[in-house]
Amino acid sequence: MENTLSMARNNSTLASRLMTHPLVRIVLGVVLTFAAVPLTMIVASKLVDKPYRIVWPQLLAAVLVWFGYRFYVRRIEKRQATELATSGMARELGIGLLLGAGLVALTFAVLAALGAYRFEGVNTPNLMLLVPLAELALVGMAEEMMFRGVVFGVTERSLGSKAAIVISALVFGLAHMPNEGVSLLAVGVIIAYGVLQAALYMKTRRLWICIGTHVAWNYCLSQVFSATVSGHAGADGLLRGELTGNAMLTGGAFGVEGSLISLLLIAAVAAFWLRRAFAGRVVAKT
Repeated sequence: MENTLSMARNNSTLASRLMTHPLVRIVLGVVLTFAAVPLTMIVASKLVDKPYRIVWPQLLAAVLVWFGYRFYVRRIEKRQATELATSGMARELGIGLLLGAGLVALTFAVLAALGAYRFEGVNTPNLMLLVPLAELALVGMAEEMMFRGVVFGVTERSLGSKAAIVISALVFGLAHMPNEGVSLLAVGVIIAYGVLQAALYMKTRRLWICIGTHVAWNYCLSQVFSATVSGHAGADGLLRGELTGNAMLTGGAFGVEGSLISLLLIAAVAAFWLRRAFAGRVVAKT
């Protein structure tokens, strides 16, 4: 009987140690946060014909992602998900949306000044331009909760803020490696963007500003400037234009996220926010 109790205690201790290991927590956090996305899409495709699978599957998946992340935080990390508190959410989302949209507009303005982007006209605005918002909101929520909420958060508590910035940004960049048209420069841009998002999270300790920036960046690229987003072909957005010239400037098949101009601008904004973030609360290595 004593041996049985001893084995039970040892197994319990081993399980507790595993659950506190940073890598185990990251894997659990990513799975619990992201699992709802493919599951929702698979179920929707089986039950509903394609013409009726517009907007609602993405919105449903976004809600489930939100619940999955909160479940992970409460059950695994055993804390309140203050980074998703609704108080101040609208303001922070607004700041993020303005920052993301401003970065895209500045990028295209510089490309136009360098002769790498030629503006051709404005398409007729219509409600269809809003349809992609559901998918982009899902992408923004899922990726920010995974890469900033889980990867950055767990790493910061284990290794400190500086290590968390580097590791979360690298993982974020490498996650885009399978995308079509990817290049070393493109990965560098995505890593720089990951640093920016980590700095925003460090400064605010909230995910809403990061989600807003992410959604606005992707939406403005695809639905405002009709551009390719991370290797995914662009749609007919609000503005018509053409990227021409050296792929170092245009980003080639990957889109402007593979442009040297994007790298320089994002890195500059990231440096600004990093300075603000490190002026506040920084977690040291434990």
